[in-house]
Amino acid sequence: MEFKKCYLDLILVPLSFMISIGYHIWLWHKVRTQPLSTVIGTNAHGRRLWVSTIMKDNEKKNILAVQTIRNTIMGSTLMATTSILLCSGLAAVISSTYSVKKPLDDTIYGAHGEFMVALKYVTLLVLFLFSFMCHSLSIRFISQVNFLINCPQDSTIVTSTYVSQLLEKSFTLNAIGNRIFYLALPIVLWIFGPVLVILCSLTMVPVLYNLDFLFGDSKRGRMSEIANEV
Repeated sequence: MEFKKCYLDLILVPLSFMISIGYHIWLWHKVRTQPLSTVIGTNAHGRRLWVSTIMKDNEKKNILAVQTIRNTIMGSTLMATTSILLCSGLAAVISSTYSVKKPLDDTIYGAHGEFMVALKYVTLLVLFLFSFMCHSLSIRFISQVNFLINCPQDSTIVTSTYVSQLLEKSFTLNAIGNRIFYLALPIVLWIFGPVLVILCSLTMVPVLYNLDFLFGDSKRGRMSEIANEV
């Protein structure tokens, strides 16, 4: 009977992961091939221009650069702190013997065995740990940018291109950490059954699509012209 109950978990949960991973693979392809059609690619292009402008006029804009980077560090620190706190809470739940580890209601769909319940919490723990690691590495790179962006322009090693690359690594890791954090939401709902997992994933993909892509042919055309000029 337990094996029959886990049929939905074996089908719907991997399908939910495949939907989320497939969308982000397609998004990565779009960022690589048509960057100015995506918010990620457009923002990356703007950050490269920002670094170049700041380093060319460093004497007047050095305070602006430090304040902007400080705000970015604060955002990554908040997400890293939230992730590690959730990890600590989940670790306490997994190691405890309280009834909170048991299903909240025996009428929910899916398997209710101890192994399946433990698998749900361990999956959440792993996702939050990876999110914490990505945000920590993001803070590491952005801290390096905080020093290097104020270097003099006559340096042949620390150029605006090098600083831009470090900044992009930081924002890429920050974006990956955020997406992993978002992926934990369907897993949280998995505690209440696998049906909610697939429904959550099917809802998140259209929402992320509208947040990740720019719409309007005229806007894309102007952006392409700017990119060609640069």
